[in-house]
Amino acid sequence: MADPLSYRPSNIPEQPGVYRFFNKDEKVIYVGKALNLKNRLGNYFQSGLAQRTERMVHEAVRVDWTIVATEVEALQLEFSWIKQYNPTYNVQFRDDKSYPYLAISESDEFPRVFITRKSKRPGLTYFGPFTHTWALRSTFDVILKIFPIRSCTAGNFDRARRTNRQCLLGDIGKCAAPCVGWISQADHKELTSNLVSFMSHGNGEILPTLRAEMERASSAEEYERATKIRDQIQALEKAQESTDAALPQNLSADFIALHQEGAHAAGTLFIVRGGVIKGSRSWIVDQERALEGDDQIGSLLFSIYNESDSREIPAEILISDLPSDQSALEQWLSTIRQGSVSLKIPQRGEKVELLSTVKRNAQYALIQYLSKRANDAAVSGKALTEIEELLDLERTPLRIECFDISNISGTSVVASMVVFEDGLAKKSEYRRFIIDTSEGFDDTRAMHQVITRRLKRLLDDREVDQNEVAQLGGRLSKFSYPPQLIVVDGGAPQVSAAARAMRELGVTDIALCGLAKRLEEVWVPDSKDPLILPRTSEGLYLLQRIRDEAHRFAITFHRSRRSKVMLESLLDEIPGLGATRRKALLEKFGSVAGIRKADASEISQIPGIGEKIASQIAHHLSQVGTSSVDMETGEISSN
Repeated sequence: MADPLSYRPSNIPEQPGVYRFFNKDEKVIYVGKALNLKNRLGNYFQSGLAQRTERMVHEAVRVDWTIVATEVEALQLEFSWIKQYNPTYNVQFRDDKSYPYLAISESDEFPRVFITRKSKRPGLTYFGPFTHTWALRSTFDVILKIFPIRSCTAGNFDRARRTNRQCLLGDIGKCAAPCVGWISQADHKELTSNLVSFMSHGNGEILPTLRAEMERASSAEEYERATKIRDQIQALEKAQESTDAALPQNLSADFIALHQEGAHAAGTLFIVRGGVIKGSRSWIVDQERALEGDDQIGSLLFSIYNESDSREIPAEILISDLPSDQSALEQWLSTIRQGSVSLKIPQRGEKVELLSTVKRNAQYALIQYLSKRANDAAVSGKALTEIEELLDLERTPLRIECFDISNISGTSVVASMVVFEDGLAKKSEYRRFIIDTSEGFDDTRAMHQVITRRLKRLLDDREVDQNEVAQLGGRLSKFSYPPQLIVVDGGAPQVSAAARAMRELGVTDIALCGLAKRLEEVWVPDSKDPLILPRTSEGLYLLQRIRDEAHRFAITFHRSRRSKVMLESLLDEIPGLGATRRKALLEKFGSVAGIRKADASEISQIPGIGEKIASQIAHHLSQVGTSSVDMETGEISSN
């Protein structure tokens, strides 16, 4: 590693420019821009740098720069060099999916329409990307019927012209057959212009035409044909991805949102034209080594628009966060579009609602990406190795158990135990515990109790003769498999409670740690200070995933118990209604709301409930008002 002071430059100009850091192999590892090169570059050679920035300047062996006239020129040159050099430490969004586009070769003598997944090429007009490939291919047939321009390759087209014989598409009405002169070049160009207009501005022409054709086929009792047309309409609507909310027909904008979780982030684009969502796409940011403080939204805009032509960029781009160099980015986009472009955060109405949908899609894209990583054996192996080294374990923690406590003000207290083996969740061995609060409640007491109960089961099963169990055709309980590591949700107090339980039972061969939510620090027993893992650590990410899964499992169990208790509490208040009668009522009517809807005569038909008690039940429920239980929170609301 080089000493940054050994290559610190002098006489740096105080002008706008773009700079590059090189490593010992003369590879560009970072590209940046600055309004004042001297001030910006000077910051890299100070003490107290952030972790990844310090790593970058020590890996570099030299830095150079290029002076430009304006901030916009600096932005353009920075984007150009990032694309050219693919620097290690720059924020870069990538897409691990290949989306299909509808492409039209408008510059050809006889334009062609086709579906492609290849990179964009000059001379072609692209529409999309489309997330539903099957729907796009089905819709492609509909488009050829309404706009029958040629879709064959250049070789097939030239062969048809030589032989003066049209192909099958011409015979079935899905091509106007310009190869044999069925349509003139001018008319074919006009047909192509109509298709481009339709794809650019919405489905106002094609859907009414298809619906009318479906009605005519149905009236003529051509039901099979009507069914096919109906399927074509549904496919077209799916491909266009029209929103359920009625977006204004004059709304044409791109909606872009960024979602970030820890060291990972995802961005999503919705393309809206004429009030219709024409396509969507998501990118994942590779920021494992990206420098702290780099502008992610600006990098996302570069990933989306760096290869766009003027027709693909709208006048308005609505985004979840404004970039730090908004003005320069707007000028850069305006140059590509050859018209003004504004970056805005919507404040109200349909635009805000749609942008929130875009952000949810970005979140789901990130969840998908992280789930895929979680199932990657190489990534899981690296994470487990990092945990082993961090906690100084004697062996790799192939089985990890995590515990979490859930309660509200000490009521309906429950605990969860989740199990991860080889870095993957093993849901068949999850367990739930109801905590005994007869001696009082606090979080540490609950943690001590659940760890004690779990380890007692482990110790009891260790006393069982496994050979005897096997001979009798039985099997050991799933509690008999010991973890190499126990993780508790919490900090030093929860870890201390769990460690005390382990000492009391004499369990010394299982490691223990806690993961606190506040700063995501890792606590170990008998330590005054926590361990801080890098935010990009695979080991930290695995611990977070295990902790979050335990929390989710505990919350789910707590809600179900609380809802059941609250439902039954209304019936507890009715005189003369014991546990057996309450159970019979709930089995018959399903819920308190169901009982409320029944009259006294219906209730009296339940075995063990006479007319007198039935009248008391109906009267009591009518007096307490209309109540409903929120099954998500377990809360009862009354009107």
